[in-house]
Amino acid sequence: MSVGARVVAGVDEAGRGPLAGPVVAAAVVLDPRRIPVGLADSKQLDAPRREALYAEILATALVSAAAVSAAVVDRINIRMATLRAMSRAIAGLPAAADHILVDGRDLPPVRCRGEAVIDGDALCLSIAAASIVAKVTRDRMMDRLAMLHPGYGFETNRGYATRTHIEALARLGPCPVHRMTFRPLAQRDLFAP
Repeated sequence: MSVGARVVAGVDEAGRGPLAGPVVAAAVVLDPRRIPVGLADSKQLDAPRREALYAEILATALVSAAAVSAAVVDRINIRMATLRAMSRAIAGLPAAADHILVDGRDLPPVRCRGEAVIDGDALCLSIAAASIVAKVTRDRMMDRLAMLHPGYGFETNRGYATRTHIEALARLGPCPVHRMTFRPLAQRDLFAP
């Protein structure tokens, strides 16, 4: 329970499942007097609404985001990379959190108390805000990666295993931001050299 805590941060991630790109985590401490209206799990919001809420969250809350690259995901696994990104996001907050609420089952290694909240992005406003920050941050990163690595459709598929992404992999082979330990990339004979 966060009873007695003065600085409570909601924490969530974006990008656990894609075949490419970083995993991104965000930590958000909401100002109880200035909570943006319409906060919800980022997956329940369309892109324009996420962008508008993202701007409002940045203007009214304490916010930190951190990313862990695809290469590190391959080296330490997606669970550990997610927890690392979460720890970095929490550490990057302008005021130290004395309690964290984390979407999911796992708590990252931090020096404050915390709770893992299943479906937290639907149940807790600060986690919902963190999900929006993480998603918008990652989407913007994938837009930049789309310019650096054209042909994979990162600007629309965000690195997920869509049919067009798989077809691009068959045609182009993987690029440096693909997660080579994820299926089907781990089966390298499926793609062009």
